[in-house]
This record gives sequence, C-alpha cells and structure tokens, in this order.
Amino acid sequence: MDYVIIVAGGKGLRMGGDIPKQFIPVKGRPVLMRTLERFREYSDSLRIILVLPQSQQEYWRKLCEEYAFTVEHDIADGGETRFHSVQNGLRLIPDDAEGIVGVHDGVRPFVSVEVIERCFAAAREQKAVIPVVPVVETLRLVTENRNVMRSDYRLVQTPQTFDIQLLKRANQQPYRDSFTDDASVVEAAGQRVAMVEGNRENVKLTTPFDLAIAESLC
Repeated sequence: MDYVIIVAGGKGLRMGGDIPKQFIPVKGRPVLMRTLERFREYSDSLRIILVLPQSQQEYWRKLCEEYAFTVEHDIADGGETRFHSVQNGLRLIPDDAEGIVGVHDGVRPFVSVEVIERCFAAAREQKAVIPVVPVVETLRLVTENRNVMRSDYRLVQTPQTFDIQLLKRANQQPYRDSFTDDASVVEAAGQRVAMVEGNRENVKLTTPFDLAIAESLC
C-alpha cells in the first residue's frame, strides 16, 4: 500500500492574517482541501495522512463539516519541526509496511496528477525521488557578489517520494538543523536522491501574492 503524508503546520504569518494559510479559501474552497483532493484524484487507494498542530485539528474538523468534505484521511499531530511532524505521520504507517510514501506540503494544491504519478513510479525503482523545475531567473551568489549559472540549479518541490522502510529508517536519526526537507534527511542516511520533472504551477502558497496567483490557477 502507498501513502502520502501531507504536512500542514503553517501559522500564516507571512500572509498577514489570523487564519493559517492552509485554511484560507481559494475560489471558495480551503487550500488544504484542494491539496487532499488532488491526491485522491491520483489514486482511490492511496492512504492520506494529514499532519496538523493539535490546536488546529478541531477547526479543521469543523471546516470538513461545513464544506461536506469527504476525502478519507487520518490525522497526526504536528511536531516542533517539519522533521518531527513527518516522524509523527510515519508512526501511523505499520512498521512492516511495504510500498511508497510521499511527503507533500499542504499549501501546494496545484501539483499535477502527472507529477504525482511520476514521483511515485520513479520511487519504486530509485527509492528516493524529488520533483524539480528549472530556475528561470538570474541567480546571484551574495557571499561572493557574483552571478552563478542558473543551469546548475533546480527548484525543489513536493511530493518527495520514498521507499517506506527507507524513510522510516532515515527518520530515526537525531534531528539536525540541516534537515530542510525530507530529501536532506534520507541523504544524511546515505541514500542518493533522484530528480524528476515537476510542474511550474506547483507553487507553495506563502504570501498574499501567491494567493493572487492561486486564484488565477483555479
């Protein structure tokens, strides 16, 4: 069985409002619901695990009632960091489980089904996969005050997909500040991470400008 852990622990501070960004409506529907629906569109059998801070879980349940949201999912408690949140999500997956687990940002509702399929399929062979897109703007290295070749870089997206047992083992490591995403966790455990093509619309909604873009994408 395959799984996806959707991490949604944002407080929405950069959005400038009181509502956490994952709950903000986009074209009349909360962002997080759109994200879960995209993964259900990918697969009816995929088990969805949503990681939310305990303080937000009751609000989420009320939203589900209000919007008659019926996508089946389990809920795990958010942790101190993303690393700890993913650990909590992994605890809902049986220790002897086989298959692929994806980890996705709750505020990336526009990942394409094709990219999800690509990530899960590639992980069955490569064991650790991330979707990436090319850098289209000029990059400058601040510490040396010079431009660098943008062709040498890629922007990393989610879902990042892994063999379940690999990610479980990697997440048994002690936390490090260098764990900026799940790929960095498995790399620290010695696993090479492969790249597949992402989709440009798969943006992480962080600022009011991002929300304006989201409205146009719906």
